Order: sequence, then structure tokens, then C-alpha cells
Amino acid sequence: MRSTSLLHRLISAPEFGPFVLLIAEIVVFTARSPVFLSAGNISNLLAFTPELGMITLGMTLLMTSGEFDLSVGSVFGFAPVMMWTFYNAHITSLEVGFLIAMVMAVAVGFANGWLVTRLKIPSFLVTLGMLLVVRGTALYVTDGFPQRTWTSDSALMKVIVGEFSVGGLRIFASLLWFILFAVILGYVLTETKAGNWIQAAGGNPDAARARGVRVTYTKIVLFILTAVISAYAGVTSSIRVSAANPNSGTGYELEVIAMVVIGGTALTGGRGTIIGTVIGVLILRTMRDGIVLVGVPGLAYNIFIGAIILGMMALHSWLERRHHAGT
Repeated sequence: MRSTSLLHRLISAPEFGPFVLLIAEIVVFTARSPVFLSAGNISNLLAFTPELGMITLGMTLLMTSGEFDLSVGSVFGFAPVMMWTFYNAHITSLEVGFLIAMVMAVAVGFANGWLVTRLKIPSFLVTLGMLLVVRGTALYVTDGFPQRTWTSDSALMKVIVGEFSVGGLRIFASLLWFILFAVILGYVLTETKAGNWIQAAGGNPDAARARGVRVTYTKIVLFILTAVISAYAGVTSSIRVSAANPNSGTGYELEVIAMVVIGGTALTGGRGTIIGTVIGVLILRTMRDGIVLVGVPGLAYNIFIGAIILGMMALHSWLERRHHAGT
């Protein structure tokens, strides 16, 4: 009976479905392409994963609180553009430019949170407007041209995206930062009072306020966190690819939300899982990599993603109904 109960809890966990899907993907792509598990392909997969992955971590906490942010992709492009613009114009050092970009991200996040919580404007509308403001600012400042990023040999660049080898795999420091952020935010969500506040704010804000939860403060902090981590991810990407393009990050907002939802975080708030989000990130990045290796046209990627989202939502709904029914 005890083993049956444990199995039931395991299957009912929001991370169970995504984990099974990830294993199935790996098995299928490995069977179809011997290159899939090669050191070179895994290295490429791990190089791209942390940047979008970092954004999903902040989005997970924000969506758990009942909100979401459509401006993350524009902040991803905006922050490195501003950092490198200040540096290339000899206004600041690269390190100071980095700090200024992070402060700008804080301002964007605070504006989003304040407008949503104080003026009661839906986060969809607020962050959609912020997406246009931030992207437009980046394009205006740069006249639409990418900024040079290869003229600096700063220690900051090595700390953010240093490169080293492990057993034949090429690893970037960004992967370690992604893992560190995931561990910290996972702990915050599941083991701290702040995590309880986040889930309460998304589950039933009125009841949470009645119990002393600072719902407004919590949501503003999460909007700031999401913006800052998106900015950091953008800086990471600009260093790795040696390009700071004002249009980079276009479309990331929807892909990030898809990763979070596939991982088991409730779109309506109240339930979130960092472990599930990490699995969701790996599912979509593995899918993008694998379909190319097995010969599926890259333009068909969105078809697979749409099918995965629909399938995972159906699975999550079915598992949740079974859980509540006690079967």
C-alpha cells in the first residue's frame, strides 16, 4: 500500500509528464541519429540552453504568482545593446556599462510591477506595451544596427561566459550560472516563506492578503527579478555570439512561457515548479536540435512545439483530475 501511494504521488507530480517526454525524445533522436549524443552536439545544446533557461526561471516564479511578462525578449535584446553602446562610445568601462544595464532592467521590472499592482492593469497589456517601449528604445539608440562586442578583453566576460572542457564537452560558464540560479530559486519557491507568499499570491490573492501576505510587494519584486535575469541572459548571449543586436530576443517571450507551462507551472498561478521548468527547457531545446539532426525541416519546429504544448496541457489536466478524485 505504501509503495502504491508513493507511485501515485510520483505520477501525480507536475514534473512526471515532462520528464517522461524528455526521456522519450532522447531515445527517439538517439535511435534516428547517432550524432545526437556526440560530444559536439551535446556541447552545442548546452551552449544555447542557459540563456533561454535563465529567463524561464524568473518567469516561473512570476507565473506562479499569477502574472506573466511579455517584455522579457525585448529586455534580453535591450540590456546588452545598452551595455555595449556605453562601452563603445567610451562613456564607461564594460563593468560599469553592465551595472547600468542591470539598473535599467530593474527600472523596467519595477514599472511593470507598479502598473500591474497599483493601477490594476492586466499584466498582458502592461508588458505588451513595455515590450514595444523597450524594443523601440534599443532600435532608436542604435539606429537598428548591432553593437560591436569583440574589442574588449574584460574579466567580466570570462566570469559570465568563460569556456572550459570537461570530458570532451565544451562548457560555458553560463551553464554553471543557470544551474546556480535554478538551485537558488528552486529552494526559494519550495522551502521558504517567500515561496509560500508567491504561491499564495497566485492561488488566491484576496485570501493571501487577509493572512498577511504582501501580495503587491511580492509581485513587484518578481517583475524586477524577471527583468534582471532576462537582461543578464541577454548580456550572456551577446558575449557568447559576439553580437549585441537590438532585435535579438524577438519571440522569446512566447517560447519562454511555453517552456514554463510544459514544465508543469499553472498558467493561472498558484502552482509552480523550477525542476519542471528546467525539464521544459530541455524538452524544447532538445526538440529544436533533434528535428534538424533527423532531417525534419527547421520550419516545422513550431508544429512540434504547438503539439507538445497541447499534449502536455491535456496530460496535466488529466493528472490533476485524477489527483483530486483520489484515483
